Amino acid sequence: MTAECYAPNAAARRVDARNRITDIGNNFERISFNVGPTLMHWLAADRPDVYARILEADRASVAARGGHGNAIAQPYNHAIMPLASRRDKVTQVRWGLADFRHRFGREPEGMWLPETAVDGETLEVLAEHGIAFTILAPRQAGRVRTPPDGAWQEVGAAIDPSRPYRWRSPVGATLALFFYDGPISQAVAFEGLLRSGDDFATRLVGAFDDRRPGAQLVHIATDGESYGHHHPFGEMAVVAACHRIEREGQVALTNYGAFLTAHPPGEEVQIVEPSSWSCAHGVERWRADCGCNTGHPGWHQRWRAPLREALDWLRDQVDPLYEARAASLLKNPWDARDDYIQVILDRSPARLAAFLAHHQLRPLSDFEQVEAVKLLELQRQRLLMYTSCGWFFDEISGIEAVQILKYAARAVQLARELGGGDLEEELLRRLALAPSNVPELGTGDVVYRRHVLPAVVDLHRVIAHYAIGAPYEGYGDQASVYAYTLAQLEWQREAYGDTSLAVGRVRVASDVTGEAEEAAVAVLHFGGHDFHCAMRAGLAPTEFAAIREELFQRFAGLSLAEVVRAVDQHFEGKAYGIRDLFLEERRRVLAALTEHVLQRFDDTYVHLYEENRRLMQYLREADAPVPEALALAARYVLRREAERELATLADEDRIPERVGELLAEARSLGLDLHLDRERAAGHLERALLARIARLETGVTSERVDAALAVLHLGEQVGFAPGLWAAQNRLFQLWRAADEDARRLLEPLGAALGFALDAA
Repeated sequence: MTAECYAPNAAARRVDARNRITDIGNNFERISFNVGPTLMHWLAADRPDVYARILEADRASVAARGGHGNAIAQPYNHAIMPLASRRDKVTQVRWGLADFRHRFGREPEGMWLPETAVDGETLEVLAEHGIAFTILAPRQAGRVRTPPDGAWQEVGAAIDPSRPYRWRSPVGATLALFFYDGPISQAVAFEGLLRSGDDFATRLVGAFDDRRPGAQLVHIATDGESYGHHHPFGEMAVVAACHRIEREGQVALTNYGAFLTAHPPGEEVQIVEPSSWSCAHGVERWRADCGCNTGHPGWHQRWRAPLREALDWLRDQVDPLYEARAASLLKNPWDARDDYIQVILDRSPARLAAFLAHHQLRPLSDFEQVEAVKLLELQRQRLLMYTSCGWFFDEISGIEAVQILKYAARAVQLARELGGGDLEEELLRRLALAPSNVPELGTGDVVYRRHVLPAVVDLHRVIAHYAIGAPYEGYGDQASVYAYTLAQLEWQREAYGDTSLAVGRVRVASDVTGEAEEAAVAVLHFGGHDFHCAMRAGLAPTEFAAIREELFQRFAGLSLAEVVRAVDQHFEGKAYGIRDLFLEERRRVLAALTEHVLQRFDDTYVHLYEENRRLMQYLREADAPVPEALALAARYVLRREAERELATLADEDRIPERVGELLAEARSLGLDLHLDRERAAGHLERALLARIARLETGVTSERVDAALAVLHLGEQVGFAPGLWAAQNRLFQLWRAADEDARRLLEPLGAALGFALDAA
């Protein structure tokens, strides 16, 4: 999604009639937007370049719009607000505001409601927290009037979307409501309006009505994924439309905060409640089989109500547990929950210490501090399990519903550890009332057992993951594994051929709760993917030393069956294998094991190829078939060598002639090397970016030629590198370059698709 949507909108191309790039703009500078906290957290960690561009765009909009930024806040985890309790509404808003301040460095003026789902209590909570406005769908309008004593008039979807309206709660809280233009929003999302930037601009400007008095605001609201994901190159329509609007000057681009300050509401409005934009039945999509779906013919959504009822039951079990247990540790458990976002955003020891110093009832012991954090994490997971996408789609076994069940499973686990009993069986009984559309799954309890329970993590599983993966992941004496920190206290490993035994003591600590444990662990690797791992906590050092000595003595005698029996005898409990590794690491370990297996055959293939190379050439000259065994060896050797060459291209500016020679040799033997398209293109992209990075330190003709050579190689191998990032960097380089450097860069710019003379 980032590659298709968020990144392209942060660097949107404007092109000429020949489809050459004339400008690269940041759409986030020109449009109002909200990006949820979960996505922003991911972008900050995995795509910091895109994250930085979004923040930069908001800062630019603040400067351009008189202090009013384009970014809009959001309740924290995309819960359907009318279905939440008032207490949960408050937490969702406070967490969303804190996340926004943390990232954008300013107070938000507006807050986007998930799915625009709204009721009066939700608006009241927004107003109480200083939110100035939110945006709703036209059909969510009920009645309007002109204050102070104008009569209420029914408007519904016919409400004038060109002005803001004042909403007032029974207790006097107020905020502004904007109702977006429904027909244009519909045309963007579902009718192909983004096929042309000119058509898009014409439609927007054409929505102004000279017959309406006063200032007008034409605005639409759509899923951000419309611009690039649902509609490829939709981001280009946005940048082209904005450029035309700015160039023609008939109307001005603005944002909600700036418009509201200049043109406060003159009319009051009442809303339809509860309501949302994406469910014609109010908010039933998130609790009933209302008929709203994403299009699987014949499927029902009768699972929605039992799923929500099961989670509501779990909430009603854990909230009293939280309140009772936290009351002995924290001054006010619910105030502490609202403020816990400060720890979520910064899990440093200093931040946690400051949080506890403010909220603790009395000085807490280390054990009590862990308990307090686990209680707060119980609430975090409980809130996360109401994320709206769990109900939006068509099937309880979909990844969205499975994810909210994983949050529920973590809440169950924490409740059990906190002395709240085992809630899982009753949760499963209730999930059994949720029918799946997939016959082999049957009901929600089967979905939970099959797709949720295998993902549950405890400290012992983390230790097993560390112990099994250590030889392949490069873990040192201390390592971070997701949200855990592990340290080797003792470690000994011996190997005979492909078989190895490792025995040690490991300490694991959760980076989230601070919970820690030490355990002795033994891992027997029989070769390949066959591991046998077991552990035991509470062993005295002398007892551990004796067990370790016994195991290595048995291993030295090459009696593997005896080693397994001894491990199971001394390390009682569950035995772990490669399936217990976290998925990404499991894939890496399996890849390393596969590479190890292939390495054994490498010398054989090289020898077979080198010894018979001339023979294969003679066979080709005589138009005789090359035996498959020889062709297999040649293809393997040449492909491996070509991949190695491609992988090292980013290291230096050399012209990549060797790859061409290998491809030519393969063609002479009538071979297709079947290079991995994605991997080869990735190597070429990295090489191209490395060469442009060197140009940033000084533009020379030799460095330009080196960059062009990568593009030529891409044509030669038939795998063009991704050009998006390279174009962005070259465009920035071009804008900062002097006339001499620009002249040298022209061939590279043309090869990357630019009309630099117009840039």
